[in-house]
Amino acid sequence: MSDELLSPGRTLGVIGAGVMGTALLKGMLDHGLLSRRQAWGTAKTEGTCEEVVQKLGITTARDYDELIADSGILLIAVKPGQAAKVAEKLKASGLRKDTLLISVLAGVSTDRLESFLSTENAVIRAMPNTPSLVGHGVTVYCAGRWAKQEHLEATRKIFSSVGKALEVEEHYFNAITALSGSGPAYMYLVMESLADAGVRVGLPRDLAMELVAQTMLGSARMVQETGRHPAALRDDVTTPAGCTIGGLLMLEDGKIRSVLARAVEEATRIVEQLGKGKS
Repeated sequence: MSDELLSPGRTLGVIGAGVMGTALLKGMLDHGLLSRRQAWGTAKTEGTCEEVVQKLGITTARDYDELIADSGILLIAVKPGQAAKVAEKLKASGLRKDTLLISVLAGVSTDRLESFLSTENAVIRAMPNTPSLVGHGVTVYCAGRWAKQEHLEATRKIFSSVGKALEVEEHYFNAITALSGSGPAYMYLVMESLADAGVRVGLPRDLAMELVAQTMLGSARMVQETGRHPAALRDDVTTPAGCTIGGLLMLEDGKIRSVLARAVEEATRIVEQLGKGKS
Protein backbone atom coordinates (compact mmCIF):
# COMPACT_ATOMS: atom_id res chain seq x y z
CA MET A 1 0.00 0.00 0.00
CA SER A 2 1.19 3.52 -0.79
CA ASP A 3 0.88 6.71 1.23
CA GLU A 4 -2.68 7.01 -0.11
CA LEU A 5 -5.44 5.14 1.66
CA LEU A 6 -6.17 3.18 -1.52
CA SER A 7 -4.07 2.24 -4.52
CA PRO A 8 -5.44 3.20 -7.98
CA GLY A 9 -8.30 0.97 -9.04
CA ARG A 10 -8.90 -0.42 -5.57
CA THR A 11 -11.95 0.03 -3.36
CA LEU A 12 -12.86 0.05 0.32
CA GLY A 13 -15.77 -2.09 1.40
CA VAL A 14 -17.64 -2.32 4.69
CA ILE A 15 -19.12 -5.75 5.31
CA GLY A 16 -21.96 -4.96 7.66
CA ALA A 17 -22.83 -1.33 6.95
CA GLY A 18 -24.97 -0.86 10.02
CA VAL A 19 -24.73 2.03 12.46
CA MET A 20 -20.97 1.79 13.03
CA GLY A 21 -20.08 0.79 9.49
CA THR A 22 -22.05 3.71 8.08
CA ALA A 23 -20.44 6.11 10.56
CA LEU A 24 -16.97 5.00 9.47
CA LEU A 25 -17.82 5.39 5.81
CA LYS A 26 -19.23 8.87 6.42
CA GLY A 27 -16.12 9.89 8.35
CA MET A 28 -13.81 8.76 5.57
CA LEU A 29 -15.89 10.45 2.89
CA ASP A 30 -16.19 13.69 4.86
CA HIS A 31 -12.41 13.79 5.37
CA GLY A 32 -11.64 13.07 1.72
CA LEU A 33 -9.91 9.76 2.43
CA LEU A 34 -11.74 8.19 -0.48
CA SER A 35 -14.34 9.07 -3.09
CA ARG A 36 -17.87 7.69 -3.28
CA ARG A 37 -16.85 5.64 -6.33
CA GLN A 38 -14.21 3.90 -4.23
CA ALA A 39 -16.56 2.95 -1.40
CA TRP A 40 -19.18 0.25 -1.02
CA GLY A 41 -21.11 -1.41 1.78
CA THR A 42 -23.17 -4.52 2.42
CA ALA A 43 -26.26 -5.15 4.50
CA LYS A 44 -28.67 -8.02 5.10
CA THR A 45 -31.78 -6.27 3.84
CA GLU A 46 -32.68 -4.20 0.80
CA GLY A 47 -34.14 -1.58 3.10
CA THR A 48 -30.84 -1.04 4.90
CA CYS A 49 -28.97 -0.96 1.60
CA GLU A 50 -31.32 1.74 0.35
CA GLU A 51 -30.83 3.77 3.55
CA VAL A 52 -27.05 3.69 3.06
CA VAL A 53 -27.41 4.76 -0.56
CA GLN A 54 -29.58 7.71 0.46
CA LYS A 55 -27.21 8.77 3.26
CA LEU A 56 -23.88 8.30 1.52
CA GLY A 57 -24.47 7.89 -2.22
CA ILE A 58 -22.25 4.79 -2.49
CA THR A 59 -22.68 1.34 -3.98
CA THR A 60 -24.45 -1.16 -1.73
CA ALA A 61 -25.25 -4.84 -2.09
CA ARG A 62 -26.61 -7.77 -0.13
CA ASP A 63 -24.32 -10.16 -1.99
CA TYR A 64 -20.78 -8.83 -2.32
CA ASP A 65 -19.03 -11.67 -4.17
CA GLU A 66 -18.23 -9.55 -7.22
CA LEU A 67 -16.90 -6.63 -5.16
CA ILE A 68 -14.18 -8.47 -3.26
CA ALA A 69 -11.57 -8.84 -6.01
CA ASP A 70 -11.02 -5.07 -6.39
CA SER A 71 -10.97 -4.33 -2.67
CA GLY A 72 -7.85 -2.83 -1.15
CA ILE A 73 -9.35 -2.54 2.33
CA LEU A 74 -12.24 -4.44 3.88
CA LEU A 75 -13.83 -3.40 7.18
CA ILE A 76 -15.62 -6.31 8.80
CA ALA A 77 -18.43 -5.05 11.04
CA VAL A 78 -20.74 -8.04 11.45
CA LYS A 79 -21.64 -9.90 14.66
CA PRO A 80 -18.75 -11.85 16.25
CA GLY A 81 -20.46 -15.18 15.60
CA GLN A 82 -20.38 -14.54 11.85
CA ALA A 83 -16.59 -14.24 11.64
CA ALA A 84 -15.95 -17.74 10.29
CA LYS A 85 -18.75 -17.49 7.71
CA VAL A 86 -17.49 -14.14 6.42
CA ALA A 87 -13.92 -15.45 6.20
CA GLU A 88 -15.03 -18.40 4.09
CA LYS A 89 -17.05 -16.13 1.81
CA LEU A 90 -14.10 -13.80 1.31
CA LYS A 91 -11.80 -16.64 0.29
CA ALA A 92 -14.43 -18.04 -2.09
CA SER A 93 -14.96 -14.61 -3.65
CA GLY A 94 -11.38 -14.02 -4.82
CA LEU A 95 -9.83 -12.22 -1.86
CA ARG A 96 -6.46 -10.82 -2.94
CA LYS A 97 -3.35 -11.37 -0.87
CA ASP A 98 -2.66 -7.65 -0.55
CA THR A 99 -6.12 -6.73 0.77
CA LEU A 100 -6.08 -5.27 4.28
CA LEU A 101 -8.76 -6.63 6.58
CA ILE A 102 -9.87 -4.48 9.52
CA SER A 103 -12.13 -6.22 12.02
CA VAL A 104 -14.32 -4.47 14.59
CA LEU A 105 -15.71 -7.77 15.88
CA ALA A 106 -15.98 -7.69 19.68
CA GLY A 107 -13.91 -10.38 21.34
CA VAL A 108 -12.51 -11.89 18.13
CA SER A 109 -8.70 -11.91 18.30
CA THR A 110 -6.42 -11.42 15.32
CA ASP A 111 -5.20 -15.02 15.76
CA ARG A 112 -8.76 -16.32 15.59
CA LEU A 113 -9.66 -14.32 12.49
CA GLU A 114 -6.39 -15.31 10.80
CA SER A 115 -7.14 -18.96 11.53
CA PHE A 116 -10.55 -18.60 9.87
CA LEU A 117 -8.92 -17.01 6.82
CA SER A 118 -5.91 -19.37 6.61
CA THR A 119 -4.22 -16.75 4.39
CA GLU A 120 -1.40 -14.27 4.91
CA ASN A 121 -3.60 -11.19 4.55
CA ALA A 122 -2.80 -8.28 6.85
CA VAL A 123 -5.37 -8.22 9.66
CA ILE A 124 -6.00 -5.31 12.02
CA ARG A 125 -8.27 -5.57 15.02
CA ALA A 126 -10.09 -2.40 16.08
CA MET A 127 -12.68 -1.38 18.65
CA PRO A 128 -14.47 1.94 18.06
CA ASN A 129 -17.38 3.27 20.10
CA THR A 130 -20.67 4.87 19.11
CA PRO A 131 -19.69 8.54 19.61
CA SER A 132 -17.88 7.94 16.32
CA LEU A 133 -21.25 8.76 14.78
CA VAL A 134 -20.74 12.42 15.74
CA GLY A 135 -16.97 12.52 15.19
CA HIS A 136 -16.03 12.15 18.86
CA GLY A 137 -15.39 8.44 19.18
CA VAL A 138 -12.34 6.67 20.49
CA THR A 139 -10.93 3.63 18.73
CA VAL A 140 -8.15 1.30 19.76
CA TYR A 141 -6.42 -0.92 17.23
CA CYS A 142 -3.63 -3.49 16.98
CA ALA A 143 -1.81 -5.44 14.30
CA GLY A 144 -2.14 -9.09 13.44
CA ARG A 145 0.71 -11.38 12.42
CA TRP A 146 1.04 -10.19 8.83
CA ALA A 147 0.23 -6.49 9.26
CA LYS A 148 2.94 -3.91 8.62
CA GLN A 149 3.41 -0.28 9.59
CA GLU A 150 1.68 0.93 6.43
CA HIS A 151 -1.43 -1.03 7.41
CA LEU A 152 -1.39 0.50 10.87
CA GLU A 153 -1.08 3.95 9.34
CA ALA A 154 -4.05 3.33 7.05
CA THR A 155 -6.06 2.16 10.04
CA ARG A 156 -5.10 5.25 12.04
CA LYS A 157 -6.29 7.49 9.20
CA ILE A 158 -9.62 5.68 8.96
CA PHE A 159 -10.49 5.86 12.64
CA SER A 160 -9.07 9.34 13.15
CA SER A 161 -11.78 10.50 10.76
CA VAL A 162 -14.37 9.74 13.47
CA GLY A 163 -12.47 10.72 16.61
CA LYS A 164 -9.33 9.64 18.44
CA ALA A 165 -7.39 6.51 17.41
CA LEU A 166 -4.91 4.75 19.69
CA GLU A 167 -2.66 1.77 18.95
CA VAL A 168 -2.60 -0.63 21.90
CA GLU A 169 -1.42 -4.13 22.72
CA GLU A 170 -4.03 -6.76 21.92
CA HIS A 171 -4.20 -8.27 25.40
CA TYR A 172 -5.92 -5.05 26.54
CA PHE A 173 -8.76 -5.38 24.04
CA ASN A 174 -11.41 -7.19 26.07
CA ALA A 175 -11.03 -4.74 28.95
CA ILE A 176 -11.08 -1.77 26.57
CA THR A 177 -14.20 -3.11 24.87
CA ALA A 178 -15.91 -3.29 28.27
CA LEU A 179 -14.68 0.18 29.27
CA SER A 180 -14.88 2.42 26.19
CA GLY A 181 -16.84 0.22 23.79
CA SER A 182 -19.66 -0.26 26.30
CA GLY A 183 -18.82 2.97 28.13
CA PRO A 184 -21.28 5.26 26.31
CA ALA A 185 -24.16 3.12 27.62
CA TYR A 186 -22.93 3.66 31.19
CA MET A 187 -22.68 7.40 30.58
CA TYR A 188 -26.21 7.53 29.12
CA LEU A 189 -27.59 5.75 32.18
CA VAL A 190 -25.84 8.24 34.47
CA MET A 191 -27.16 11.14 32.37
CA GLU A 192 -30.69 9.78 32.42
CA SER A 193 -30.54 9.30 36.18
CA LEU A 194 -29.23 12.83 36.80
CA ALA A 195 -31.87 14.33 34.51
CA ASP A 196 -34.56 12.41 36.41
CA ALA A 197 -33.09 13.81 39.62
CA GLY A 198 -33.35 17.31 38.16
CA VAL A 199 -37.03 16.72 37.42
CA ARG A 200 -37.47 15.38 40.95
CA VAL A 201 -36.27 18.68 42.40
CA GLY A 202 -38.42 20.80 40.11
CA LEU A 203 -36.65 21.33 36.75
CA PRO A 204 -38.37 20.92 33.37
CA ARG A 205 -37.11 17.71 31.76
CA ASP A 206 -35.69 19.33 28.62
CA LEU A 207 -33.76 21.86 30.70
CA ALA A 208 -32.49 19.17 33.06
CA MET A 209 -31.26 17.04 30.15
CA GLU A 210 -29.52 19.96 28.46
CA LEU A 211 -27.76 20.88 31.70
CA VAL A 212 -26.67 17.28 32.35
CA ALA A 213 -25.39 16.72 28.80
CA GLN A 214 -23.38 19.94 28.73
CA THR A 215 -22.03 19.32 32.23
CA MET A 216 -20.80 15.85 31.26
CA LEU A 217 -19.29 17.18 28.03
CA GLY A 218 -17.56 20.05 29.82
CA SER A 219 -16.26 17.80 32.59
CA ALA A 220 -14.73 15.43 30.07
CA ARG A 221 -13.06 18.32 28.26
CA MET A 222 -11.65 19.57 31.57
CA VAL A 223 -9.97 16.21 32.16
CA GLN A 224 -8.58 16.11 28.61
CA GLU A 225 -7.41 19.69 28.35
CA THR A 226 -6.04 20.31 31.85
CA GLY A 227 -4.35 16.94 32.26
CA ARG A 228 -5.35 17.00 35.93
CA HIS A 229 -6.63 13.97 37.80
CA PRO A 230 -10.44 13.81 38.12
CA ALA A 231 -10.07 13.73 41.91
CA ALA A 232 -8.25 17.09 41.83
CA LEU A 233 -10.89 18.60 39.58
CA ARG A 234 -13.59 17.24 41.86
CA ASP A 235 -11.95 18.94 44.83
CA ASP A 236 -12.21 22.28 43.00
CA VAL A 237 -16.00 21.94 43.10
CA THR A 238 -16.20 20.59 46.64
CA THR A 239 -16.22 23.48 49.11
CA PRO A 240 -16.29 22.92 52.89
CA ALA A 241 -19.77 22.24 54.27
CA GLY A 242 -21.21 22.83 50.79
CA CYS A 243 -23.90 21.06 48.81
CA THR A 244 -21.44 19.18 46.58
CA ILE A 245 -19.82 17.23 49.41
CA GLY A 246 -23.28 16.24 50.60
CA GLY A 247 -24.16 14.89 47.18
CA LEU A 248 -20.82 13.08 46.87
CA LEU A 249 -21.29 11.36 50.23
CA MET A 250 -24.66 10.05 49.06
CA LEU A 251 -23.00 8.63 45.92
CA GLU A 252 -20.32 6.99 48.02
CA ASP A 253 -22.99 5.55 50.35
CA GLY A 254 -24.54 4.01 47.23
CA LYS A 255 -21.19 2.37 46.38
CA ILE A 256 -21.03 4.06 42.99
CA ARG A 257 -17.33 3.23 42.56
CA SER A 258 -17.91 -0.45 43.21
CA VAL A 259 -20.98 -0.63 40.99
CA LEU A 260 -19.17 0.96 38.03
CA ALA A 261 -16.14 -1.28 38.54
CA ARG A 262 -18.36 -4.37 38.65
CA ALA A 263 -20.12 -3.27 35.47
CA VAL A 264 -16.83 -3.11 33.58
CA GLU A 265 -15.70 -6.40 35.12
CA GLU A 266 -18.90 -8.19 34.04
CA ALA A 267 -18.79 -6.70 30.54
CA THR A 268 -15.17 -7.87 30.19
CA ARG A 269 -16.19 -11.41 31.16
CA ILE A 270 -18.92 -11.43 28.51
CA VAL A 271 -16.57 -10.10 25.81
CA GLU A 272 -14.16 -12.95 26.56
CA GLN A 273 -16.99 -15.42 25.99
CA LEU A 274 -17.95 -13.74 22.71
CA GLY A 275 -14.42 -14.28 21.49
CA LYS A 276 -14.77 -17.99 22.18
CA GLY A 277 -17.98 -18.19 20.21
CA LYS A 278 -20.17 -18.37 23.33
CA SER A 279 -23.02 -16.19 24.54
